[in-house]
Amino acid sequence: MGRIAYVNGRYVPHDRAQVHIEDRGYQFADGVYEVIAVHKGMLVDADPHLDRLDRSLRELRIDQPMSRRALMAVIRELLRRNGIRQGIVYMQVTRGVARRDHPFPKVSVPALVMTASRKPPPDLSVLETGKKAVTVPDIRWGRCDIKTVGLLPNVLAKQHARASGAYEAWMVDAQGNVTEGSSTNAWIVTREGQLVTRPTGNEILSGITRASVMDLVKREGIDFVERPFTAEEAKQAREAFITSATSYVLPIVQIDDAVIGNGKPGTIARTLLQAYLAHMEGAGASR
Repeated sequence: MGRIAYVNGRYVPHDRAQVHIEDRGYQFADGVYEVIAVHKGMLVDADPHLDRLDRSLRELRIDQPMSRRALMAVIRELLRRNGIRQGIVYMQVTRGVARRDHPFPKVSVPALVMTASRKPPPDLSVLETGKKAVTVPDIRWGRCDIKTVGLLPNVLAKQHARASGAYEAWMVDAQGNVTEGSSTNAWIVTREGQLVTRPTGNEILSGITRASVMDLVKREGIDFVERPFTAEEAKQAREAFITSATSYVLPIVQIDDAVIGNGKPGTIARTLLQAYLAHMEGAGASR
């Protein structure tokens, strides 16, 4: 059986899924999205993801396409039709179809598209090797807290990372501070052993996995602070790692040409990954 997508009220074969050429998401990036991980058939942190979707829609003044209960029903049916037990659900809401013009249309019907795909969990051998990150200038707009489909700067950053033989790109603002990764949140452990990540605000996306990991940090009693940190401080750190719905907690052992710590994943990243895996099996899981 082929893949099935959900497009504006209909379940259709993935290779025949279509949206209108004047959908404002296509022409103006006038839309938002969410990605929810699926682990052993369970949705991971579904409510926080849908809360963030609600917030993104409010910030762009796009109407809800349907109720939370109806949206969850569509998600579950899409997973069932695609037989997904390990993977992701991608959902996108745009302002809908209208004659091409910059101002909002007087009347619009939000467009909802959803797909589900298989994706294996991160290879835990990364705990022995870690990954590399590179730094790039942060050239994004001033509302990175909204999870919009306007991702071209992120795409360019990620491509630069891949072309450089790295897993991720850490974006750096005009003050020299790391904002976040191209598709992840960034963390370091200072030489003194304090865990640091940038506070939420307009400059970064408030990651759902980030929030779950922060709860685990408090539970584990790890010394922690939210504050900006520079790329140079990150290169001198004892540990570094990233978090996201698809990367979980992934150690970074090199930033540009600088080796982090002893060049191997550190104890805090290891501890938090194991705690997050347990979270996925327990409190973070929902049907």
